[in-house]
Amino acid sequence: MNIWDGLKTLVLTLVLYPMLRTLGVQIHSAVTGSYMAGYHSVLLINCPTEQIARDIGRGIMEKRLAACVNIFPRTATMYYWKGEIRDASEILMLVRTRTSLIQRLVAYVKAVHPYDVPEIISFPIDDGSLHYLKWMEDALPDI
Repeated sequence: MNIWDGLKTLVLTLVLYPMLRTLGVQIHSAVTGSYMAGYHSVLLINCPTEQIARDIGRGIMEKRLAACVNIFPRTATMYYWKGEIRDASEILMLVRTRTSLIQRLVAYVKAVHPYDVPEIISFPIDDGSLHYLKWMEDALPDI
């Protein structure tokens, strides 16, 4: 095998990996009837206003980066900013997505969010209702 064949194999593997991983997870779930921990994640994103949260949430959904976005009413927030404790009211977004989409979702939110350093934190889903997790999988495109 020459260097070009090896390079072609590497590129093909990198291009097909997300699709093959998704297929592997679907086969695993179908055969075992169980969920593969960490395949989906929940993200927390804070926004300064409900309208900004709605706009960001709508963009996330239109770009098919999440299966679902919840927008919670105002929350009281305390945080350090430039060496001082600040108090604010914020809107919390709860976003459910496939773990493989997190970096694309983060890039989108950072591009449109008004904060210099928006809060975007993710947590893997270890377990849950198999019917709900299947719905999430069906709601998200294979990329």
